[in-house]
Amino acid sequence: MVQRIKKGDKVLVLSGKDKGKIGAVEKVLPVLARARVAGVNISKRHSRRGGRRSAGIIDINQPLSLSRLKLVCPHCSKATRVGIRLNAKKEKERYCKRCQALLT
Repeated sequence: MVQRIKKGDKVLVLSGKDKGKIGAVEKVLPVLARARVAGVNISKRHSRRGGRRSAGIIDINQPLSLSRLKLVCPHCSKATRVGIRLNAKKEKERYCKRCQALLT
């Protein structure tokens, strides 16, 4: 199965408090249809001291719904939809719907 958004992709946030921000995908949770994006949807977490961890307020990136994210094409540098097609070896590959370039 080919995912439309993968770890390491640059994405644009379409809605919510972080609308318009661009960040890299840190982790994709396909079962929940969510992704964790660096520097986006940050919440505060109060933690207790334990082991090596110190007590205090820490920032955590919470996952966003995949429907709120749009991939930024590395070739044309614009937010785009992702298409999936078969190559010559009959393997699925992702491509930019704007410029038709392959996404690696």
